[in-house]
Amino acid sequence: MKPYVPPEKSLPEYTIKAFLLGIVLSIIMGAANAYLGMYAGMTVSASIPAAVISMAILMAFKDRNILENNMVQTAASAGESLAAGVIFTLPALIVLNYFTEFPYWLVTIIAALGGSLGALFTVVLRRAFIAEEKLPYPEGTACAEVLIAGDKGGSHAKPIFFGGIFGGLYKLLGSMKLWAPAVESAKFIGSRVLYIGSDLSAALVSVGYIVGLNIAFLVFLGGAIAWFIAIPIYVAKTGNPNGLSALDLAWVTWSTKIRYMGVGAMVVGGLWSLVKLRKPIIRGIKAGLEVTKRRQAGDDVLRTEEDLPLNYVLMLIVAFVIPLFLLYTKIIASVGIAAIMAVILLIIGFLGSSIAGYLAGVVGSSNNPVSGITIMSLLFTALVLKALGLSGTEGMAATILVAAVICTAAAIAGDTMQDLATGYLVGATPKRQQIFEIVGTFFAALVMAPVLNLLIKAYGIAGTPTAKANPLPAPQAFLMAKVTEGVFKGTLEWNMVYIGAGIAIALIVLDEILAMKGSKFRTPVMPVAVGIYLPLSLGIPIFIGGIVRHLVNKARGDKVEEKPTDAGVLGAAGLIAGEAIMGIFFAALIVADKAPSIAFTSNVLGVIFLVAILAWLYTVGKKEIKE
Repeated sequence: MKPYVPPEKSLPEYTIKAFLLGIVLSIIMGAANAYLGMYAGMTVSASIPAAVISMAILMAFKDRNILENNMVQTAASAGESLAAGVIFTLPALIVLNYFTEFPYWLVTIIAALGGSLGALFTVVLRRAFIAEEKLPYPEGTACAEVLIAGDKGGSHAKPIFFGGIFGGLYKLLGSMKLWAPAVESAKFIGSRVLYIGSDLSAALVSVGYIVGLNIAFLVFLGGAIAWFIAIPIYVAKTGNPNGLSALDLAWVTWSTKIRYMGVGAMVVGGLWSLVKLRKPIIRGIKAGLEVTKRRQAGDDVLRTEEDLPLNYVLMLIVAFVIPLFLLYTKIIASVGIAAIMAVILLIIGFLGSSIAGYLAGVVGSSNNPVSGITIMSLLFTALVLKALGLSGTEGMAATILVAAVICTAAAIAGDTMQDLATGYLVGATPKRQQIFEIVGTFFAALVMAPVLNLLIKAYGIAGTPTAKANPLPAPQAFLMAKVTEGVFKGTLEWNMVYIGAGIAIALIVLDEILAMKGSKFRTPVMPVAVGIYLPLSLGIPIFIGGIVRHLVNKARGDKVEEKPTDAGVLGAAGLIAGEAIMGIFFAALIVADKAPSIAFTSNVLGVIFLVAILAWLYTVGKKEIKE
């Protein structure tokens, strides 16, 4: 696919206004998402809101351009992703009673260096995942469409404009509790429990529309395996000793037991993905070395093919790992164990970053299961450190500190790959984006410790000595603490991890058989693993979006791969943009304690509104774009 700005054309990307605006938005998005993650266990993607805000501000300047806008969103989105990596892990140290507040130097070093490692790891993955594998990157595609539509105007802007209004209004009314975030129900059928539910989200439907029916179905299939098969079987065997309601029992069983099947599937799927993509990755490394040689020889290189030189990447990785090694040495007081911790974070960090980069290409950055990748790293790290003789709070804290680096690396890696996918479509220079990603990460890292400590002093964390009147639940941090405790105390159920790994192996065999037969339908592991790990309520709207895309293509007589961009994709991009922007806005209202709410709730209205949005998306998708 030819980029919007051709490689032969050079536009200013590094500008003072882009640098300053990117840094400011990175800090703001990072702070807002740190609170939201501690409060709800999730963050909202900042790429599209940052792109829209950037376009609005840069309208005041005559010398603005699309690549400058792209640089702003690249830096700004780093703050949001870094916040996810930090709040998913480091608050677990408070849950484990290791800290009551965070030392500034510790949080800053882990956030800045861990996140930057994630950006560096993706340098060798860009060609494999984006240029050769051509993963859909739904949110990266949506962000590119927003930028291009803003630059073109006319028929491109219209579906994004209306989609933005519909998506933003839907998110606003849902956030104000006019309807619940999801419609769900569970019932006991004999000794089993059966759950069905769906998030009321225009953005998730849009993700399904962009990725297409095959991937959307596989995400749903993973959810069906977990919720329709595994949970009923597990409940039938173990019963309901605590007398929970059917709905609570389904959720508790999934979150404490079945979810680990997704982790097992991710581990196998991630390793298999690297095996399958080893040739593209090796070609990417060779191409990177070749580009470096050509540059050194004075030859011209297309700017859209220019990554950070690999020799610089290796030097920066070493430069970032050394301070982390010294940090571990200071905490553990053992040079040998600290060295092993540093090696673990390098190996698992690259694997986790690769998985995160791949999954961002499948389901988008917002739905990227970074916590699942973190659990994978926790399990491996805890087993190694336990074997080395560490135990108790010291061993668990050491595990969290390694996992925190890997989690921030994975979070930034997924975001970087999404931003690079946007850049690939609009015609940005990869090297410049990679540098801006690191810049945004470093500046966002400077405020992470103050924000965390402010939240702990103001609210505290529920179930810990820091808890105040209205404490923050910090669900992901509690999950990480429980997993770490489970390994060190020997209470973790490994059977679920093994079952997930077995499911992944079965899918790999099936996929290879389908490949040999030349089938258009394939069964890659990672979408199914994501579906197992994430709630079923996320998989269903993604599946519905994939069905709508299939119906649109059938009505138009098009093939998805031949029409990657149409009015429907623009409309879906607008829906994602509207929901993301409103999500950021409402997060700010929550932080300011001024979030409004409506006195009554009607899920029927939410369903009707969403069906109307689907009908609109189908109608728009059948239309041709007039250039």
